[in-house]
Amino acid sequence: MTDSNPNPAVAGGRVRWLICGLLFLATTINYMDRQILGILAPTLERDIGWSESQYGFIVTAFNAAYAIGLLGFGRFIDVLGTRRGYALSVGLWSLAASLHGAVTSALGFGAARFALGLGEAGNFPAAVKTVSEWFPRRERAFAVGLFNCGSNVGAIVTPLMVPWIALHWGWRWAFILTGAVGFLWILGWVALYRRPTEHPRLSKSELDYILSDAEPPAPSRPWLALLQYRQVWALVLARFLTDPVWWFYLYWIPKFLHSKHGLTLDKIGLPLVVIYVAADGGSVFGGWLSSTLIKRGWTVSAARKTAILVSALMVTPMMFGAQASETWVAVLILSLATAGHQGWAANMFASISDMFPRNAVSSVTGITGFGGSAGGMLVATATGFILEATGSYVPIFLWAGIAYLVILGLIHVMIPRIEPVEVGRVRPWGEGS
Repeated sequence: MTDSNPNPAVAGGRVRWLICGLLFLATTINYMDRQILGILAPTLERDIGWSESQYGFIVTAFNAAYAIGLLGFGRFIDVLGTRRGYALSVGLWSLAASLHGAVTSALGFGAARFALGLGEAGNFPAAVKTVSEWFPRRERAFAVGLFNCGSNVGAIVTPLMVPWIALHWGWRWAFILTGAVGFLWILGWVALYRRPTEHPRLSKSELDYILSDAEPPAPSRPWLALLQYRQVWALVLARFLTDPVWWFYLYWIPKFLHSKHGLTLDKIGLPLVVIYVAADGGSVFGGWLSSTLIKRGWTVSAARKTAILVSALMVTPMMFGAQASETWVAVLILSLATAGHQGWAANMFASISDMFPRNAVSSVTGITGFGGSAGGMLVATATGFILEATGSYVPIFLWAGIAYLVILGLIHVMIPRIEPVEVGRVRPWGEGS
């Protein structure tokens, strides 16, 4: 196995990592605003008076808007550019997050979650496109893993901060204050972000390094034309089956720990911190593993698929998580599963930039994210009804544990090799390199 670029240029600066840091902060804020509902769910269930199925519909409202937003924002950011498109996305979701503090009913929460989903849909298309612009292929999975750590840091900060705010000032202020943080990020983004060729702080050596394996210019592809590629459909299917697992973690783990292990709002923080610290480690590990293998001479395809397989195996113990009688055994299983999911996600996102030209990366990310959100809608609604009817988490945990290995097999059939797509030519199904 050999790398396609055996004599890469030498990096001559660190501005690209500053940009990655901004992506990390945006993703952290994104998940703070997203996860707060799961943290406060037992409290809101008591104060607002919703049922399990109503809670499932509230989660579904977010996923429906997220799916719609991914399709729109993906193309919007490809056309408008990451600087303005990303700022608009963060502004919209920050406003929606703060408005949660003003609602008084399950219907109101559904409407607020819908608005939040529309805005938050811009985060990953913009971030993945930024990585494709600012990093050579050999560093992309690691960069994606780093900024994707923000999802876990957000999930760590939220259970530490939100219960304290809710217990001292009330749950409404928890929504208002976390929502306001996004507006501060916008100020930093607009001030610091430019494209590499326009950035005043970027040295020539670092720019040469960033462009060292740049793909040749490709003609713009109409949005619907991207649906001709089997690679797109493989990624849509992958996210349809695995993204809902992550949604389940965000919205039902706090409820699971509360109902099955008796953890109240003042005690749930530490277990959730452990779970999402592990997820952070999985995100970095997954990106590091494939990037390291590429640097050691593995092909991009072999490195990505190896990292994806390792990540899938880490999730499989989830099949037994609902039956764990000890709280910390359940936390350990959940920690391993969240780490595996994030390692999986880092390499899935990087694979988009491996296969598609930069002017299509955001659109493909949006299309595939639509698949994930569509799956999330179905699973959120089903989870609410399953729990209302049976009170059992066993079937949900079983599905979460096997989904990754199933889809990995399908990916290998549909994408025998992870390699650049030839724009303008659709490969027959099953054709390799």
